[in-house]
Amino acid sequence: MPLHEYKCTQCGHAFEALQKAKDKPLEKCPACGGPLRKLISSPAIQFKGNGWYITDYAKKSSPSSEVKNETGSAAKPDAAKETKAAPKPATPSKD
Repeated sequence: MPLHEYKCTQCGHAFEALQKAKDKPLEKCPACGGPLRKLISSPAIQFKGNGWYITDYAKKSSPSSEVKNETGSAAKPDAAKETKAAPKPATPSKD
């Protein structure tokens, strides 16, 4: 739940309240009953658990359908077949 800050316009009492985003803003000061003003502040977000740091992400692996060609770059199996040179026909000898 987000933390909202309020300040009383009458007595100057400042406080924080945990409220849902859907909740209506508070209107009366708990100290004097005067009108409140909602303060703007930076959000306090804390991410917990796995997956929030770069070291927690899974390593990317190449798909098993790829094969490496002679240069070391990845190519699809069909492309590897196309890059192979066709056998040259035997040339007649000049004897």
